[in-house]
Amino acid sequence: MTGTADTTSRSLLRFATAGSVDDGKSTLVGRLLYDTKSVLADQIEAVERASVDKGMSTPDLSLLVDGLRAEREQGITIDVAYRYFGTPTREFVLADTPGHVQYTRNTVTGASTAELAVLLVDSRNGVVSQTRRHAAVLSLLRVPRLVLAINKIDLIEYDQAKIADIEREFTELTRSLGFTDDAVQVIPVSALVGDNVAFRSDNTPWYTGPTLLEHLESVPVDGPDADAPFRMPVQYVIRPRNGAESRSADASLGDLHDYRGYAGQVASGTVRPGDEVVVLPEGHRTTVSEVRTADGPLAAAGAGLSVTVLLADDIDAPRGALIAAASDVPEVTSEIDATLCWLAEKPLVPGARLLLKHGTRTTQVIVGTLGARLDTERVSYAAAPEKLEINDIGRVSLRVADPLPVDSYARVRTTGGFLLIDPPTGNTLAAGLVGDPLAAVPAAG
Repeated sequence: MTGTADTTSRSLLRFATAGSVDDGKSTLVGRLLYDTKSVLADQIEAVERASVDKGMSTPDLSLLVDGLRAEREQGITIDVAYRYFGTPTREFVLADTPGHVQYTRNTVTGASTAELAVLLVDSRNGVVSQTRRHAAVLSLLRVPRLVLAINKIDLIEYDQAKIADIEREFTELTRSLGFTDDAVQVIPVSALVGDNVAFRSDNTPWYTGPTLLEHLESVPVDGPDADAPFRMPVQYVIRPRNGAESRSADASLGDLHDYRGYAGQVASGTVRPGDEVVVLPEGHRTTVSEVRTADGPLAAAGAGLSVTVLLADDIDAPRGALIAAASDVPEVTSEIDATLCWLAEKPLVPGARLLLKHGTRTTQVIVGTLGARLDTERVSYAAAPEKLEINDIGRVSLRVADPLPVDSYARVRTTGGFLLIDPPTGNTLAAGLVGDPLAAVPAAG
């Protein structure tokens, strides 16, 4: 947090928070905003006045975020609040999700794009059923890094032994869910007084790890998609009809009457000129001749970068097609076995006819059989239900009208994920994950 950095080179970390009701999540988020000076002076003054009126000796930082939370609980605004703040070394996008059991679907929404999740527990209660539920959802979504923030340690008088017991139990849980030990960081904190949130606490001399903010600033931001095989859904085909349009689109291209580029965001891996690729679902093979942005050609483009790819051969790659590495081709199939997180009030039943959105392509789908349902409290699979209710997570078979190139979600999150949509309204009904990302989870005994 000290020193001066070139803000133009600051990296971006997307992370989510989760935890049970009253574990202090609002106070922790408020503390992060307060200690990073990401709130206005008049907001701080209002919080300080309100805290004095409540008879508190320290500012109630939860008031910085509880106004929006009250709106969420009344259904006035969105269920996941996104907050933006930064330090001299990194910028952050925080997805603040509700803690209620009935809002499990909102944890799915907030964590779906996260590179890290901060899971809170109350040090007086330790690991509870909601902790297990959230950890299962975070593992299901393949969030690559997890922080357990053991909060309210001031209320247990900084008891090292009790904190060690919570860490031991949580580590057993995360190992059973497939997290490696180096992907999980346990930090004892007091959001109320600021212990180990942004500044190291003198009350925990036995703790030698990073503060929460130090950890957020230092973790790698390259997610698993960076090392995955190259995938890019085609968003738009750029084909000027004459040289004048070509020059107006990109002056460096010159008078190229047959210029054709395929624009999209690199979903995973890296693409370079000379790479052999395949255009799916048709299966045409070709070579990348150039990778461009508005600023000119690139030697390489990685996951998350929006580019235009030029191909050596004149082949058809319309919007909705997928350009993929020829050395590692996804499966093209009309039959998909998947895991669904059901988000809608209306339950899902076999035989439902819906729309499926995968990448930039939307097609019709029929729901087949429903498989086992995930008991998120016990972190085990229960018997197959007759229907999936709101917040349920279960296995399902799907048949799509048009063959789709899909990866397993456990391997490539972007091309392994999809949405189910209600045809009449266009509302999102479910988040889908190809395959079974929690294959190691046992059936209920």
